[in-house]
Amino acid sequence: MIIAEVSPAAGQHCETTALGVLLRHEGIDLSEPMRFGLGEGLGFVYWDAKNMDFPFLGGRTKPMAITRTLVARLGLTMRVEETTSVRKAWRNVTAAIDAGRPVGLQLDSYHLDYFTTKVHFGGHVVAMYGYDDAHAYLIDTVQQGGAVRTTRTSLELARQERGPMTARNLSYTLADGGNRPKLSDVVRAAIRGNAHDFLHPPIANLGHRGIRKAARQVPKWLTRSADPCHDLALAASLMERGGTGGALFRTMYRDFLAECCTVVDDDNLHRGHRMYDEIAPLWTEVSRHLAAAAETTDERHLADASAILSDLADREHEAMQTLAGVHAPGRLAGT
Repeated sequence: MIIAEVSPAAGQHCETTALGVLLRHEGIDLSEPMRFGLGEGLGFVYWDAKNMDFPFLGGRTKPMAITRTLVARLGLTMRVEETTSVRKAWRNVTAAIDAGRPVGLQLDSYHLDYFTTKVHFGGHVVAMYGYDDAHAYLIDTVQQGGAVRTTRTSLELARQERGPMTARNLSYTLADGGNRPKLSDVVRAAIRGNAHDFLHPPIANLGHRGIRKAARQVPKWLTRSADPCHDLALAASLMERGGTGGALFRTMYRDFLAECCTVVDDDNLHRGHRMYDEIAPLWTEVSRHLAAAAETTDERHLADASAILSDLADREHEAMQTLAGVHAPGRLAGT
């Protein structure tokens, strides 16, 4: 069974790519930056633990948070199913596809046949639109081939993998109730909500506080790693090319703000967009210094990356304070 009318979303980030497929099937066509921004996806995490070989820098919220937030903002219905049963997990997916509805899956990309880079990542998301006796038919990011297929055995392994960020055979579908709010109101609410969360993180590893922590820790990375050349190069690559759209999702958020400026006329929004237009290239500079440190093992590159990160912590704090001042839905300046 293959749903014929499903089209690839041509996305760079896995979750927003899958989200685009499911939204289009419901007649909702939003750009990838708009999907990312309305899902309040911009964030930062400095994640390091005793069982980790090397720290992880992340530029977005946790897996599935973008989808859940966008669904709530647009007034859609989301049906989520999780189970430890492999058979039930497969039935959950095939029942939706047999009914003509594509399904989102959270899984570990390590097991997927078409993935050339074999690294465990339990927060990967794809859209599934068909199956036969041997294969599952998926839509992934442009980097991974767009419309692809993987064996049912590999999909089963990917869905039931356990570890960081994994889910219990999670699948989900979306439905449009037909009573969506005004896009201008949704834009204002999403920008304000994302700004609030970024400015008020619950722990020091997140948001602007996390960027500042990264600035303190990065100079120690040559001694933190058993294989600094590999680990620093991977960190740099993930920031620019690991499904982020460049600059650790800042390029995507900048483009979201630019699109919002065509929907909402708000001085703080325009100012915030200009600020992120300056911020995004600095993240690319950070990744460039990390890559140079991987090639040369020269500590000066890490010192330069640290200095830029300190500057970015201040810049993003100011930018998000500006965006937090975007007028709330239904309110105008002076009211």
